[in-house]
Amino acid sequence: MAVAADLDRATDSTTDWVAEHTRTYLTSGGTEGHESNGLYTLVLATTGRRTGEPRRTCLIYGTSGDDFVVVASNGGADKHPSWFTNLQAEPSVGVQVGTRRFTARARLATPAEREALWPRMAHIFPLYDEYAQKTDRAIPIVLVTPQH
Repeated sequence: MAVAADLDRATDSTTDWVAEHTRTYLTSGGTEGHESNGLYTLVLATTGRRTGEPRRTCLIYGTSGDDFVVVASNGGADKHPSWFTNLQAEPSVGVQVGTRRFTARARLATPAEREALWPRMAHIFPLYDEYAQKTDRAIPIVLVTPQH
């Protein structure tokens, strides 16, 4: 079960630029890396579904009410990103948004929520529409709800 404290001890993404962005984000306490060229990112820590070890990655996000919205695009690959399959197995996640850290619960958007959220997320990051055309899978949208 990933919690906010796992952000500091989690293993980084295997994608070099994502890992570097994540380390810069966390090392700065969230003052660097949160916003770049009008895009906002958060750091998500999940629990490895096979290892039980915390894993972390940076993701572009939007919001819906109190929830943070992320897209499991994997660049349009035919398989889901590891962070998504990890949170399907264990939905408790650690999150850092800017300087704010919290433990949250992640869940897959319902079909109706996805229908409403997809255009909003594609507006934030237009490449999502291109990614969707590259794959036959329905790219999942995840809602991350802070736990109070």
